[in-house]
Parts: sequence; structure tokens; C-alpha cells
Amino acid sequence: MQKSVAKIYSAELEGINAKLIEVEVDLNVGLHSFNIVGLADKALNEARERVNSALKNSGAKPPNRENRKITVNLAPADVKKTGSQYDLAIALGYLLATKQIGEFETNDKIFIGELGLDGRLRPINGSLNIAEMGGGRGIKYLFLPKENASEAAAVKNISVIPVQSLEEIIEILEKKKPAIVQVFDGFSGQDTGEISVLDFSEIKGQENAKRALTIAASGGHNLLMVGPPGVGKSLLAQAMIGILPALHLPEAIEITKIYSAAGVNKSGLIKQRPFRSPHQTASIAAVIGGGSQPKPGEISLSHLGVLFLDELPEFQKNILEALRQPLENGKVHIARARDSLVFPARFTLVAAMNPCPCGFYGDPEKECRCSAYDVIRYQKKISGPLLDRIDIQIKVPRVKVQELRGKKSEEPANARIKREVEEARKVQTERFKNLKIRTNTEMSSKQVEQFVDFDSSGEKFLATLDKIRLSPRGYYRLLKTARTIADLDKSEKTSANHLAEAFSYRLREEI
Repeated sequence: MQKSVAKIYSAELEGINAKLIEVEVDLNVGLHSFNIVGLADKALNEARERVNSALKNSGAKPPNRENRKITVNLAPADVKKTGSQYDLAIALGYLLATKQIGEFETNDKIFIGELGLDGRLRPINGSLNIAEMGGGRGIKYLFLPKENASEAAAVKNISVIPVQSLEEIIEILEKKKPAIVQVFDGFSGQDTGEISVLDFSEIKGQENAKRALTIAASGGHNLLMVGPPGVGKSLLAQAMIGILPALHLPEAIEITKIYSAAGVNKSGLIKQRPFRSPHQTASIAAVIGGGSQPKPGEISLSHLGVLFLDELPEFQKNILEALRQPLENGKVHIARARDSLVFPARFTLVAAMNPCPCGFYGDPEKECRCSAYDVIRYQKKISGPLLDRIDIQIKVPRVKVQELRGKKSEEPANARIKREVEEARKVQTERFKNLKIRTNTEMSSKQVEQFVDFDSSGEKFLATLDKIRLSPRGYYRLLKTARTIADLDKSEKTSANHLAEAFSYRLREEI
């Protein structure tokens, strides 16, 4: 008896990781029916109509003209299947089962893509994630929509073949047309994309804040700016993206996987470090991640880049407290009844806030209208445990008019500062070459003791810290910041000057 079962490989996204899915198509005697089983969602069940029309308009006999029972099984059956990326695999499985296409090797190929009613292929989410999974499992070829090809081609150990229609892929599989493998167009890591980068020289004054941003960029440290409205806190945060070091290809792949899984990547491989600035009204699922079908949130979309939270106390308290785990671990766990997902979230937090509700508490030029109770209540919205995770806390004062009217510096500052940051990052790369960390801020307490060496002045300074009420976390974060300052100074040892500067960024009476 001749087999009427065809098996094709496709893929499912679970968080940012892909899982190989077998698409089995079986034909049986009986009245016409077309059933998709294997925990398929509504979008996937609607594939029946898309596949029917796409096959008809591609010149093949569609399932609705067959007086047979057609069953499509998506295995493993206990994994929930979502989305429309299975259309192509279902259509090809049906063609194989009905002998409308010549037999071909299916075990070394993955097929993904949404079908239009005319047979054209539409782009899908997660092509880079699927390519990486397929390459890791020894799959040789990935067939996918043309729009997704440049992104997926960054994976070296799988051949990515872009196609535009069902008719074209049939011709390729029947060897009537050659398969053209997508060529990776290289990676420089220097592109700024659509981000308009503000130069530090365009911001008058605020030299202390610029220095703090340089240290934060060099070591990946979190930063909080406190000051009255209109003094340039948001501008300073936006300018930080211009001094961050260029991306390397593995980092770009990490970021692109997140954006592709979230369905927000439309431009191939991402070449610029992300800068995300969610509004204060954003929900916890939007910021942290999650939802009924869990997707990465803003903290994951900021991975290896900057998350800017303006007006920090205005965010919901549950969002601020949910930041504590990712700030410490560089990842966020999203737990659901059926499964638990982990999204990467190694971002640099840059936050800004006013010292009080009116914004002028402590301002020497404008009187604060808030009561003492209002000031304390406003500042207490930022909890001690969250503040303890922010390495650098600075005041951003008002800039005097004479300074604003001063002559603008004609020499751009970003290129010079970026070189300093990249030199400090190179030192850290060499320091942590045998570890799975990139920057000083990622060191554990044990690694701080291993890598942070002090000269005699540094040892004396540390002896004076016994009188200060620093938590163990605060103590180790102080040492990490001091180590970054020493790296900027190109110093092998951490001295009292480095510790003193780091210490000046840790304590704030206002918050």
C-alpha cells in the first residue's frame, strides 16, 4: 500500500528561541474535510482558506476540490502553535501527499512563510531565530520569504533561500529553477539607522553629567539624574547613544533575535545599539514583557543598549519593582501556567526625575511650592532596593544664562568620548575573555574581589568606608564603578581618586 503521508519541517517561536515542528499531512478516504490538529491557534486554523486559494492560484489542485479527508498534524502535539508561518509547509506537504510535486529530500529543509491568496509569500517574525535553530540542528536549507532573507543570512551554518511565491518554490524543488542562496552583506556595526544622534558639544554646561554618562557607557552602569525641569536631562540621555561602542556581529544577532521575535524588526540585521524610552503610562507587560502570547518588553528591546525612563516616579510602582531582578541578573523570567520563558535584558538604565512634584526643591533660583510631606512622598516612590541597583546618582543643576550664551564648541565631542569608551571596553573585554560577561557592571561579588586591585591609597580609602552605611550590594557596585573610572584612566590599580569619584556618585541626600 502506497503511503499518503508527507512530512515537512517548519518552526515555532517560544520566547526568542525557535523549536523545530514537524508538519504531517495525511490523506484518507471519506467526505471532504480539512483539519489541522496539534494545539493550533485561530490564525493557524485559518491557514486552510489561505492554502486553498494559494494552491488554486498557483496552478495546483486545492484541497477543497478533493473528495478526501485531509488531516494536518503539527508535532509535537503538546506545544502550542501560533501564527501563520506554517502556511508554506502545509501547502508543500499537501502537494507531496497528493503527488502533485516530485519527491524531494525533506529532512534537511525548513519551510516558513505566510501565503497570500494569490500564492505570494508574506514575511514572518523570527526568521533569524529559526535560522540559528536550524543551523544548530544540522539543517542545510531554510526556505523563507524574500523580505526575511537578509536577516536570516547572518547565520553562517545554514543556506538561506529567499522565495517570493509558492509557484517559485515548487519550481526550485522540482529543479526547474536554480536555488539562489542569500549572501550575507557584511556587518560594520557603525550604522546609525534612523536614530538622530545628538552630539555632547550641543549641550551647554552639565560637565559633571557628561562625565557620569561617559562612565556609565564605559562600564554599563545604571544612572539616575535628578534635577529641575528643563535643565537637559532628556537631552543628555538621548546623547548617550552616540558614545556607546559599536556593535559586534554576535551582539547584533542577539539584539535582532529579540526584535524579530517581538515582530518589530523591519530592516534586517540591527546595526545600532537600541535606545528605548517607554511612556509612563505603559503597562507592565509592555515594559517587562509577557502577555497572553508572551513577547519581549521594552527592557528586552533595550538589550545591550539604553533604557531611558523619564519622570521615573510617574511609572507604576509594580513596574519599578519588577525592574529589580533584570537590573541584577540581566534577564527576566516570564512565568505562565504551561511554561516559563526567559528573555535577555542586559540594558543600561538611564533614569531622570525631578526632586519633587513641582520640580524645584533645592533650586537656588526658584522657590519650591511643595510641602515637606509631598516631597517625601514623591521621593519615596523610588524604593531603596531599586536605588541600590543604580550605580551612579547625580544632580543636574540649572545652567546659567551666561553659559548658554557662550560660544558653541565647533569640534564634535562624541567621536572623542566614544574612543575613550571603546578603549575602556577593550580593557574589559581582555579582562573577562574567559568569562561570559562583557562589562564591569556584570561582575559578581567574587569576580570583583578577583579583578579589582587597589594601590595603597585605595586601601586607605576603603578603610574609611566602615563609618558609612553601605549595603553589601552598594559596596560592590561602588567598587565596580571605581574600576570603570580606573579603566578610563588606563590605570591597572584602583586608587583613592577613583574610589572617591565613584563614591561621590553613590550618595544623595535628596532621594
